[in-house]
Amino acid sequence: MTTTRTIATTILALLMAPRLAAAAPDAKWLGDDLPLQLPVKTPQDIGFKSAAERQYLIFNLMAGGKLAYQRGDYATAIDNWQTLLRMPGLDPQVERAVTPFLEDARAKAGQPGHPAPHVEPAVPAEPEAPVATPEEKPADAHAHAGAPHHGVTVTGLVSGGGQIGPGGTVIWLRRLDGPTPRPAPAQNQIINQRDKTFLPHVLPVPVGTAVQFRNDDRIYHNVFSIAKPNEFDAGIRATGATYTKTFTHPGVVELLCNIHSTMSAYVLVVDSPYYAKAQASGAFTVHGVPPGRYDLTAWHEAASTVTHKTIAVGAEGARDVAVAVGGDKRPSPFVPDKYGHKRQPQLGY
Repeated sequence: MTTTRTIATTILALLMAPRLAAAAPDAKWLGDDLPLQLPVKTPQDIGFKSAAERQYLIFNLMAGGKLAYQRGDYATAIDNWQTLLRMPGLDPQVERAVTPFLEDARAKAGQPGHPAPHVEPAVPAEPEAPVATPEEKPADAHAHAGAPHHGVTVTGLVSGGGQIGPGGTVIWLRRLDGPTPRPAPAQNQIINQRDKTFLPHVLPVPVGTAVQFRNDDRIYHNVFSIAKPNEFDAGIRATGATYTKTFTHPGVVELLCNIHSTMSAYVLVVDSPYYAKAQASGAFTVHGVPPGRYDLTAWHEAASTVTHKTIAVGAEGARDVAVAVGGDKRPSPFVPDKYGHKRQPQLGY
């Protein structure tokens, strides 16, 4: 049993033992607000609380979905388990345990044939057929909707990423022997706040894309970023409220919540139509790439620097591209509020 699994088991045992002893078979778990009474006074406290709340969230979604499944509430079971399987870095043992029940719940709810939701195919926007001045015309973004691909495919495997692993690495290509087409904005991009978690944790989008932030919790959130020049402040938003931000500059945008310091995520704004996000295994696929020479850039949240690699894409594409990312990034000494200041201890929830 890994160290992570041992820590998770210990935390959950301590949290649940007193309540499970008296709980009825159909009792609710501790609730959706994750009210863990853990004080936050130092950066180390924030890390501990974040780890504990993650394990608590995994348990709540897993077990709450099973209780709903057992009483025939398949819609709730599906919703819980889909949320669970979208979590980055999820233990494969949890995935293997949940997936058969999720598929059965979908079948019983009349939703057969859906793929497991944790696999987020990294399908980029695609360029149109070559024209005389590609830099003046946006690349075709219909690849996200399943349109036929133009160009070839680049596949590979990311390694590294420290304790997080290679999943969530964002890869994008810029042409070295010609102009890189200006990407068209992606459509229907949404980041949910659910159970005090941003879903997805990493979202790559082309420059000019509007991203909607939606509060699916029963509590208030205040999503913000101080990453210039893409900074924004969504303000305090209640359940069901949305806020839309259009990202007009390439770069890394770290997302935080001004109410809950344990929440974090990233929007990676790229200036290329050729991009992908690596799956948990590190595997990635970039579609619709014209043959040529490219600078491959790879970003990972645990790496202190981005990785660059020159690749040649032939008429048959490029396969088995090996990309290594670091895991050496040191955590910030504090989680800032939306003004960039160190949070007060009482606001460290």
